[in-house]
Amino acid sequence: SKDRPPLSETPLPMWSLIRLKDYAMTSVQYSRGCPFDCEFCDIVVMNGRVPRMKSPEQMVREFQALYDAGWRGRVFVVDDNFIGNKFHVMKMMEALVVWQKKHRYPFSFLTQVSVDLAANQDLMDAMRAANFYQVFVGIETPNAEGLEECGKKQNVKSDLTEAIKTINANGMQVMGGFIVGFDSDTDSIFDTQINFIQKTGIVVAMVGMLGALPGTRLWDRLKKDNRIKNDSSGDNLDGDSNIIPLHLGEDTLKAGYKKILKEIYSKKSYYKRINVLMKQYKPTTKQRFKANDIYAIGKTFWKIGLWSRGERKLFWKLILKTSFTKTRALPEVITAIIFGYHFHAVVKKL
Repeated sequence: SKDRPPLSETPLPMWSLIRLKDYAMTSVQYSRGCPFDCEFCDIVVMNGRVPRMKSPEQMVREFQALYDAGWRGRVFVVDDNFIGNKFHVMKMMEALVVWQKKHRYPFSFLTQVSVDLAANQDLMDAMRAANFYQVFVGIETPNAEGLEECGKKQNVKSDLTEAIKTINANGMQVMGGFIVGFDSDTDSIFDTQINFIQKTGIVVAMVGMLGALPGTRLWDRLKKDNRIKNDSSGDNLDGDSNIIPLHLGEDTLKAGYKKILKEIYSKKSYYKRINVLMKQYKPTTKQRFKANDIYAIGKTFWKIGLWSRGERKLFWKLILKTSFTKTRALPEVITAIIFGYHFHAVVKKL
């Protein structure tokens, strides 16, 4: 119809299809594509290496539609690399900051970025001003050989430990992705990964065995060498990889992978990482609490603070320390404790 406005200008009806109160966070997408070309990643296969972005005006309309639907709280910007085009994302951030101020910061954001965010102070300042509180970074491995092997050039160029500290200090907690099973890995990699994760205070560390996805450079290379066993399940916790490791035996890889998870998600190690994070982290997020947030906090104090024998002491020590030394970070500490309770339960089944 000639009278119908362009699709990009119509209100988004999708939020009316769900009960928003049933969700801990919602999601939006700003861009597709990534300028990097990691060997194991299928993003460039599906979406290309030239990022394509929505305009600032369209993003503001989407945020407004979400706001009008009644959402207040956490929003996941699901881009594979939110900062793939730094010039354009800065333009969008300018508009988002204005919108957030006008609406008294109804949203707090998390997203996925490359580690080179740490080298761009202007961009970190803009993200902090827009109320970003958490970013997921593909660290993969602290071993330079593994990074070179998979083409993770942006990580090779960075001091990963310092980059993580820098991002944390700018009000955004770093979550990390890690991989074991690179051709250059030896059986020392498992302790290396554990030590790095603990040292840097990456509380949420997603660890997986290297897998090959169809269409990636890794798939093509290993297919030629007859090292593909089957299609990847896409499940980090299925306890297997679809490739035949070069130096590590399959049993060694599986056992080492489980060792990492059991160690980093033991209660003692997990609380140690939260403490490391709190030394680096400078909370700046403006948050709004909902009724279910209060319920979740109360349940946490009841279930862990009062009834968890193996965790109760660690819980109160951390809560009291944060209350006196970094009060503003208390909501994030409680959130991390809730996540840890879940992670510990999952890993216990391995």
